Amino acid sequence: MSDEIQEKIKNYRTAPFDARFPNTNQTRNCYQNYLDFHRCNKSLKAKNQDPAPCEWYRRVYKSLCPVSWVQKWDEQLEEGTFAGRI
Repeated sequence: MSDEIQEKIKNYRTAPFDARFPNTNQTRNCYQNYLDFHRCNKSLKAKNQDPAPCEWYRRVYKSLCPVSWVQKWDEQLEEGTFAGRI
C-alpha cells in the first residue's frame, strides 16, 4: 500500500466532502460507502491482494452510519438477505 494512502488513513478524522452527495442528508453516502467497502474487500480478496486500501471506506461508513444500521446490514450479509449488490 502506498505511503500516501497509509498517511491519509492514519490522519483520518471524519468523512470528507463527497461531491456525489452534496446535501446535508448523508444516508446515501453512508450506504454507498458500506457497499464500496464490501465490494473492495471482495475484489481484492479474490485477487489474493491485501484488502488494506478498503479500510478507508470502512472508516467513512463507520463515521456516517448509525451503528444499528450497520449491525442490521451485517446480519443480513451473514444470512444472505442483504438487498445491496456486492
